[in-house]
Amino acid sequence: MRNMTIDQSLLKPGESLLDVGCGTGGVTIPGKKRVGQNGKVAGIDPSPEMITFASQKADEAGLEIEFRLGVIESLPYPDATLDVVTSSLMMHHLSRDIQVKGLAEIYRVLKPGGRLLIADTRRPSGFILKQLFAFLTKHHGIKFGIEDLPVMLKSAGFAIASQLDERFRMIGFVRAVKPTVSSLNVNKE
Repeated sequence: MRNMTIDQSLLKPGESLLDVGCGTGGVTIPGKKRVGQNGKVAGIDPSPEMITFASQKADEAGLEIEFRLGVIESLPYPDATLDVVTSSLMMHHLSRDIQVKGLAEIYRVLKPGGRLLIADTRRPSGFILKQLFAFLTKHHGIKFGIEDLPVMLKSAGFAIASQLDERFRMIGFVRAVKPTVSSLNVNKE
């Protein structure tokens, strides 16, 4: 799933990547391998333990990655400076209010034409899967599914926001693109 996340983000050599909710670096580390030495990669997570563990893994692999404490609703990066942002298996943990604030922050830090790739849980289909999922997620219920994101992303200003056909078990992917200045001007005409 980690490599699928990098593949679906369309990350290229030399680009900059921010992995939001990076955890132990499971997506951040393959992202750095994809962008190479000329690319810059950072990961943020609210857990000091995760940041410490991810930093150790990157050091052991000989990879230069900036890991920082941080939260999605207040990204510690300047406006329009990143090519790609990823987030995996994090959005379903957040309240709707934090999701909206976080998507606005991601939009802010992405360059025009920049991409966002989110991997998260899909709503189950079929009676048995719904019952099993409801049982397993009793403390959260089925309040969020990756299917909710395209509308939220378009509300945040993303020009393109679509759920992808690719999936990994109960995990789905949504990709969004921040509009370029020229696409904004075309849409106004």
